[in-house]
Amino acid sequence: MIDLLKNLFGSAPAVDFTALVKQGARIVDVRSPDEYRGGHIKGSVNIPVQVLPSRIGEIPKGKPVITCCASGARSASAKRILEAAGFTEVHNGGGWRGLQGRLNP
Repeated sequence: MIDLLKNLFGSAPAVDFTALVKQGARIVDVRSPDEYRGGHIKGSVNIPVQVLPSRIGEIPKGKPVITCCASGARSASAKRILEAAGFTEVHNGGGWRGLQGRLNP
């Protein structure tokens, strides 16, 4: 099934999230404040996806941005919102727990 999806949608090249963070990437967690309080990546900022368009000015445009949420769906939406707003280096980190594991192996 995964191979079928990759064939249909293509597979994105692997992203070195650790290197992006070392370059100053901002991690934007787009879950609700309650979800964020339940656990999050240290140093991330919580901007729920539904208010992201009104708070987009809080994210610096000159640095990479990594979006994350619970599973990857809201972070994919956030990535599209940021790209539409002119951000040029935005990466969907998927679920925050998985991203945290990739940042701290």
